[in-house]
Amino acid sequence: MPRRTPLLRTLCATAAVLALSAAAFQSLAAEGDKPATRVRSEIPAEYRWDFSAIYANWAAWDADMQRMEALMADFGKLQGSLKKGPAALLKAYQTMDEIGKLQTKLYAYPQLQKDADGRDQEVAGRFQRALAVFARFEAAAAWFQPELLTLPEAKVKGWLAATPALKPYAFGITDSFRKQAHVLDAKGEQLLSLAGPVGRASMNAYDELSTSDIKFPTITTSDGQSVLLSPGNYQGLLAKNPNQADRAKAAAAHVGTYGAQANTYAAIYAGILQRDWFNAQARKFPTTLDAALSDNNVPRSVVETLVATTRAGTAPLQRYAKLRKQLMGLSDYHLYDSSRPLFASNESYPYKKALGLVLESVAPLGEDYVQRYRKFMTGGRIDVYENEGKRSGAYSAGVYGVGPFQLLNYNDTMDAAFVLAHEGGHAMHTVLAYETQPYSTAEYTIFVAEVASTTNERFLLETLLKKTTDPKERFLLLQHAVDSIIGTFYTQVLFADFELQAHQLVEKGEPVTTEVLNKLYAGLLKTYYGDAVTVDDFYQWTWARIPHFFHSPYYVYQYATCFASSAQLFKGMTTGSEESKKAATARYLAMLKAGGSDHPMAELKQAGVDLTQRATVQAVVDQLDALVSQMEVEAAKIPR
Repeated sequence: MPRRTPLLRTLCATAAVLALSAAAFQSLAAEGDKPATRVRSEIPAEYRWDFSAIYANWAAWDADMQRMEALMADFGKLQGSLKKGPAALLKAYQTMDEIGKLQTKLYAYPQLQKDADGRDQEVAGRFQRALAVFARFEAAAAWFQPELLTLPEAKVKGWLAATPALKPYAFGITDSFRKQAHVLDAKGEQLLSLAGPVGRASMNAYDELSTSDIKFPTITTSDGQSVLLSPGNYQGLLAKNPNQADRAKAAAAHVGTYGAQANTYAAIYAGILQRDWFNAQARKFPTTLDAALSDNNVPRSVVETLVATTRAGTAPLQRYAKLRKQLMGLSDYHLYDSSRPLFASNESYPYKKALGLVLESVAPLGEDYVQRYRKFMTGGRIDVYENEGKRSGAYSAGVYGVGPFQLLNYNDTMDAAFVLAHEGGHAMHTVLAYETQPYSTAEYTIFVAEVASTTNERFLLETLLKKTTDPKERFLLLQHAVDSIIGTFYTQVLFADFELQAHQLVEKGEPVTTEVLNKLYAGLLKTYYGDAVTVDDFYQWTWARIPHFFHSPYYVYQYATCFASSAQLFKGMTTGSEESKKAATARYLAMLKAGGSDHPMAELKQAGVDLTQRATVQAVVDQLDALVSQMEVEAAKIPR
């Protein structure tokens, strides 16, 4: 089936960057701190993306756009040829591969630059041009899947068995027949493809409203400092400012920025929900959830069990909130208090120091993994610091034939160091998958992508724990482990719960307004946190500042399932006999190298994880309960 327009999520690629010796790499750790400027051109080049690895200039990009146009025409001429036999089928797939390889580059070159500075309208225009060409290809190629499925499945399987050159496409072909009930005829597929740009309009509107047009407020804290509440500064203030009134003021101002435009955000989100329901109905799915899970062959029960088990397991979450309230000496505990370390620490994590720590932490995965990781880290592929107009958050995106590109908004905190490790896990998954798999099966799914990222976080935690005997520092690291479970598991399940209920509103024909969305989100906060947290009214607008809701619906549940998976895999790689640990590590690396060559549930089972079992989810709840108990014991040892 023709590849859809590539989205900026974790994609696969082959690393093609310069290597540094271990000594040279370690010497970097002593150099450099966070730049004081937010002007991109003034930030040293070593902290910014080098786009020349994709294209030397826009002229080269234009040339490939013309080449893609020619390939699109060639592909269109193949319509009606598949019945001729395996050679015709092979030609169609190989042509799609050429087009797909071009798409990743043509998309990434303007999109990465747009994310680096969304104010550049020339780049935005070129990005729109690329999307328009991709949309035309999707429409022109809509014939392929229906035509493939008119062929007898048994005959096609015979071609696969007799034609070795078709082997790279075997999984995709057999999976197409699995999805046959939800594929329309050629005219129907073409119509849905033509509707693609309309479906993306809401997402593009959200990007402009939340990135290019947003104006974050500046507040004055109790010590007289003026702070621009950009996403990075806001998170840093919540983590570092000891004054609860300052944190309250910052939270109200930052979240209130989204609240001031809540009606517009609600209208945009309603459009996204309607788009998802339209696509689900068009493809004959009973719900939007079924439609979202179909591609990866994930049972609906995985999400339903995840939400139900987590809702029933909120007691440790609430117990932790009450422990924080007690240790912080607060009469009322609020969500904006949750980022503040429970004990003071002078430890900072400058970027290059964090690079060294992250690299050291993955040593258990073997020298080959470490060497490849070092190459990626030092090749101009990480955009490190926040600048004006830059997209918030963090991600790792692959450009086929070039390598992974990683976006950060690094602020020297412990959390930032763990984000670095997290996105590095994605990047290495990309490297290993593309070195092992052909293009057709190299793009791994989101469902397994977050396993690699959270596993790397866990390796970093263990390394940092081994490096300190200070009870305060150890407590803070344990706190980070607990906060990781809350942020990667509980919060993401809460988000998934919100998305599921929001989509169900549209499926039932009920209104989706600002008031409805606010009430839904505020209600979930109270369900998950109970009476352990005072939920301020302005947090009802939080849904408007979650990019995943607008960019990739039904994405966030995978953080939670992946966290459960990585916990089980990490345990296998770090406990037991040397032989068993070695075997578990080999299974884990094999899963990373598998790319998209099988369904994600099958890949996880081969690695040793079964997400259909309630016990896999419950184990995370139990883990949090045990960690909170350990924190209670350790807190008693620390003099105050």
